[in-house]
Amino acid sequence: MTPKPTLAVVGATGAVGSVMLQMLTHHADVWGEIRLLASPRSAGPKASVRGEECEILALGEEYEHHLDGVDVALFLVPEAVAARWAPVAAAKGAVVVDASGAFRHDADVPLVVPEVNAHAALVRPRGIVASPGCTTLALIAAVGALHAEFGVAELVVTAQQAASGAGAGQAGVDALRAQLGLVAGGGDLGTHPGDVRRAVGENTGPFPGPLALNVLPWSGTAGEDGAAGVHSSEEERVRDETRRILGNPGLRIAATCVRVPVVTGHSVSVHARFEHPVTVGRAHEVLATSPGVVLVDDPAAGDFPTPADVVGTDPAWVGRVRRSMDDERALDFFVCADNLRKGAALNALQVAEQIAASFVGDM
Repeated sequence: MTPKPTLAVVGATGAVGSVMLQMLTHHADVWGEIRLLASPRSAGPKASVRGEECEILALGEEYEHHLDGVDVALFLVPEAVAARWAPVAAAKGAVVVDASGAFRHDADVPLVVPEVNAHAALVRPRGIVASPGCTTLALIAAVGALHAEFGVAELVVTAQQAASGAGAGQAGVDALRAQLGLVAGGGDLGTHPGDVRRAVGENTGPFPGPLALNVLPWSGTAGEDGAAGVHSSEEERVRDETRRILGNPGLRIAATCVRVPVVTGHSVSVHARFEHPVTVGRAHEVLATSPGVVLVDDPAAGDFPTPADVVGTDPAWVGRVRRSMDDERALDFFVCADNLRKGAALNALQVAEQIAASFVGDM
């Protein structure tokens, strides 16, 4: 009988790691041993996966041996940690699936979304496969399906990013909840210039201003062009990652990333121009039959996706599909997805399961 591959989950105690353990428990049992790793300060306690209590093992300079014998390693850690340890795992023979941004721009590391470019994971010179960022993952299944049918020529996207998104994480959630407590009961807050900022005071957390009763048109850091206020790193990532996944390095993409007072669930407003004329009817057919996409589109009846409806679910939910009022080759639509599930854990796990299937075939 062919043995099942060994999986390591690096970053098992983080927010995305906790979601990953839930998914591993409920997905098909394709793994043999599942090894849970975290920083030395988080090691020691046990976590439940597949109904078993597993000890959290340390990963550090003195604990490299915890990566020995691993077939697939899921890295759910900050970029700096992935950059240090993913090559070590790969050198020990593991195929690494990295959910951070450490390798997304490396030409020798494929950037993979199984619903769109699963084939890309087959060629991995460095032994590493990268998973895109949460905003790209919110929109790419829908955009990829429409691209296969009509050929995307240009994208204009506005992402409404939740507090738990990349770069903010649990600190962003904690800050939002604290701010909501500070503004609760302030019946006239939000009606005068600066009153919300004064109520929140210094309690802005990882954000450049108050998020409660507000939106912030800046997410990430200054982009590579160095012009703060022009392009942010998050906006550049949406452009660069979408180009790589669709295999079109010259695709015109304009992105704006806005942080909104939502705990979990990214939303993206998309204007997509195609190479060929489009109809809403055919777009509905494509989206309704695409893996990883759920179409909910009856705005007259109040049926369309919102973050409050999709949090805790796996697909990308699409609604408000309409042809541009001034362009027969353009569609406008709205996408929502849970940024901790499909936006992080689920895509990485889907890639890992795809690789596991090839391992079994080769054994």
